[in-house]
Amino acid sequence: MENKSTKKSAMPAGIRHRARGPVDKAKDFKGSLKRLIKYIGGYKGAIAVVFVVLLIETVLSVLSPKILGKATTELGNNVIEKVVYKTVTETIDKLPEVAKNMIPQDATVQTLIDNGFISQDMAENIPDVAKRVSLSVEPKINFYYIGKILIIISILYIISLIFTYIAHKTMTYVSQKVSYKLRKDVDEKLGKLPLKFFDKHTHGEILSRITNDIDNISTMLQQSLIQILQSIFTIFGTLIMMLTISFSMSGVTVLIIPVTLMLVACIVKLSQKYFIGQQRVLGELNSHIEETYSGDLIVKAFNMQKVETEKFDEKNKELYTVGWKAQFLSGLMMPIVNLINNLGYVVICMLGAKFAIENRMKIGDIQAFLQYTRQFTEPISQTANMLNMIQGTVASAERVFEILDEEEEVKETDNPVKINNVLGKVECDNICFNYEKDEELIKDWSLKVEPGQMVAIVGPTGAGKTTIVNLLMRFYEIDKGDIKIDGVSTKDMTRKDLRQMFAMVLQDTWLFNGTIRENLRYARQDATDEEVEMAAKLAYADHFIRALPGGYEFELNEEASNISSGQKQLLTIARAILADSPILILDEATSNVDTRTEELIQKAMNKLMEGRTSFVIAHRLSTIKNADIILVMQHGKIVERGTHESLLNKNGFYAKLYNSQFSEQTI
Repeated sequence: MENKSTKKSAMPAGIRHRARGPVDKAKDFKGSLKRLIKYIGGYKGAIAVVFVVLLIETVLSVLSPKILGKATTELGNNVIEKVVYKTVTETIDKLPEVAKNMIPQDATVQTLIDNGFISQDMAENIPDVAKRVSLSVEPKINFYYIGKILIIISILYIISLIFTYIAHKTMTYVSQKVSYKLRKDVDEKLGKLPLKFFDKHTHGEILSRITNDIDNISTMLQQSLIQILQSIFTIFGTLIMMLTISFSMSGVTVLIIPVTLMLVACIVKLSQKYFIGQQRVLGELNSHIEETYSGDLIVKAFNMQKVETEKFDEKNKELYTVGWKAQFLSGLMMPIVNLINNLGYVVICMLGAKFAIENRMKIGDIQAFLQYTRQFTEPISQTANMLNMIQGTVASAERVFEILDEEEEVKETDNPVKINNVLGKVECDNICFNYEKDEELIKDWSLKVEPGQMVAIVGPTGAGKTTIVNLLMRFYEIDKGDIKIDGVSTKDMTRKDLRQMFAMVLQDTWLFNGTIRENLRYARQDATDEEVEMAAKLAYADHFIRALPGGYEFELNEEASNISSGQKQLLTIARAILADSPILILDEATSNVDTRTEELIQKAMNKLMEGRTSFVIAHRLSTIKNADIILVMQHGKIVERGTHESLLNKNGFYAKLYNSQFSEQTI
């Protein structure tokens, strides 16, 4: 197909990709993040549910260590009471009988201290909680109280687990909805983009943005958003609980935050460019793989396997390098954060031990505070780790938004004109078109075609023949001039209505994975089986179709490589016949069939073109002898026009082309 992409194909894909250069940082990190948040904001109700549920879950989680500390305190007190009871009773046993008789039966440890039965040195080492121990009954572990606390804690954990499940399930729903909307928006956007966008971007790169990048966004929403909310709630909740236990120990914990954030910020700044580079190279690698495997036959035919493998290795190594650096730098985050947290943990343990010895803090409060320390620092560590995903996600979102921000096709008119009975009169009035601003291709191109006429467009490669066809169907917008069908400007029609007037058969065949019948019916969904088979007969495809296993139900594979190139061309011609459009475009439609089949198809085409306006691009000039108008193009301009006989009589450029082909056939 002779368009802009043909020109670009002269440059190897690998060179085109390298020419783009690396992306050092996100073009608009904050802007992309805000746009992503707007997408999530479309599900405010679900997000509100997640917010409330996680808040309740966090409150329950934060209360648990404080309640569990009461059980620890009780257990510790019981153990101390038992030890003190044993020590004091052993001391009493050593007293004389007279002294023993002086001790009341209901005496407590405090009674003995007050009456001088226990020395002052020994009394100082007895905790206050043990001084109330009665000597008449040996203390026991209060399993009832401890068990009650454990049951309460278990209930809180179960409720917390239920709320966590609700939050995750709701967030999964949101993430899948956002991914669905993103894919839908991208798909709709691609349908509105001009052909020049696809000329500039490879299929693999576009697919990478639709699949890999949107999957990254979905994963982040599903996993990280809940963790971020949990982390925020947990940090504030645990800070409040720690302050209720000890201001000084809380101060040590809080001092850890700025140190951690400074280190995290440095690592994020270093790793961000590598995350963006990783997504870029991944898209290029996907593009190379898609191009190579779709052109596998050509690669092998020219023995280019080694070259393509080297290109793959080069991209794969580049992906390895940027991926390794991104993961290595981001991997440093957790060990560094954990080291700082552990140092703070040691300091807090030392302070807690000191306060316990001085009877300024209960054992259960120390245990609860240590748990809160972990709960407080762990969310910071998790947030630091999640920043890696957020970086990659924002980089992915930016690549997706780049597609959504692409310039769309010229907006269609608000009051479109619909032609009910298309006659097929085509007028091109001084049209001008350039692929690039500084490269003029079509200039002051004019043509008038009456209904039912056959127009043949010939000329050397790069003359602009296929470009004219693209302009007729508004795949590209003309820069100047106008194109009219039945007196109505194509700009005043919708693209859908305009393209329904045309049936097109290109040199490059396109068939999708499905049955032959489905591929033929692609031209007209409401066509009956009889109409489908009649179109195949007119295209001389019916015979080979019925010879295939299953006939019209034969399944074509993804590349339609399970039938020959000529058979694929016959199917595309049959599809155009089935469309039954008033205007035909044939771009080297018989290039992939043998001479005998070409003659048969030409007869079918001649019959099909009766009463229809047709544009035929041909290199075999013998197939267009009967054309009403032959346009000879060179460098985007019409250098000659007329019938076959009149152009031969001029003995100009057309005559030279025709005679050269005739001479080749004679030889």
